[in-house]
Amino acid sequence: MIIDAHSHVHDPVEDHIALLDDAGVDRAVLFATRPHPERATGLESLRREMAVLDEAVGGRANGVDGYRIAWQELDKALDAHPDRFIGFRSVPLDLAPQRIAEMVDREVAGRGLRGIGELTPPPGRADLVEPVMRAAADHSDLPVVVHGFAPTTAEDLRTLARLARAYPSVPLVVSQLGGLHWMDAIELVRDTPSMFLELSTASLIFAVRVAIREIPDRTLFGSDAPYGDPALARATVERVTSPGAVRDQVLGGTAARLLGLT
Repeated sequence: MIIDAHSHVHDPVEDHIALLDDAGVDRAVLFATRPHPERATGLESLRREMAVLDEAVGGRANGVDGYRIAWQELDKALDAHPDRFIGFRSVPLDLAPQRIAEMVDREVAGRGLRGIGELTPPPGRADLVEPVMRAAADHSDLPVVVHGFAPTTAEDLRTLARLARAYPSVPLVVSQLGGLHWMDAIELVRDTPSMFLELSTASLIFAVRVAIREIPDRTLFGSDAPYGDPALARATVERVTSPGAVRDQVLGGTAARLLGLT
């Protein structure tokens, strides 16, 4: 099974299904999203969508109200294609810990979703993920996915590693290969057994090669679609691996194990 471990809701969802079919991807982990760059028809409309993205990844989508429409879109996509999408749901990080625990219980575990994410703490505040880790541990160790690209800092990655060590039963996935701090991310994940590294949006092909070489059993193929393309992301993994067990793990085996699909 080929599993894209990182994707966001598309509008329309059928375009996403077409991308997965073209790439030979069986299933995709699906996150909610506020920005929709795929809706853009030119540079100006793209700027508007990317401004929303900047707000979201900067941790400025505060409170539940900022998430409602994105959650509704996610639910609609999951209902339409339960055989293709694996649902994750984010939670606002500016809520009190007890409220976060209640949301994980009701909106993630209560809906039968497979994990929590993609979380986007403000830069320098990865510590806000701690109540989510605690709640994940209380629900059969749900996987937690945290945004890894800018504006995530190197210190944020170190904070995430400390949280992973504090909650060693909870799989903690750093997305987008840790962005510009990819060498730090590889080293931290390598040395922290409960951490995983998702490989999308890599700017350097040898970053993907090194990550898989260092942590072959905890690297995950992902596209970050619609920002990335599943076919290109899969081709990147295949370019730096040989046919066999390691490639199979990265392209889906490790994700299937992490998500309880095997």
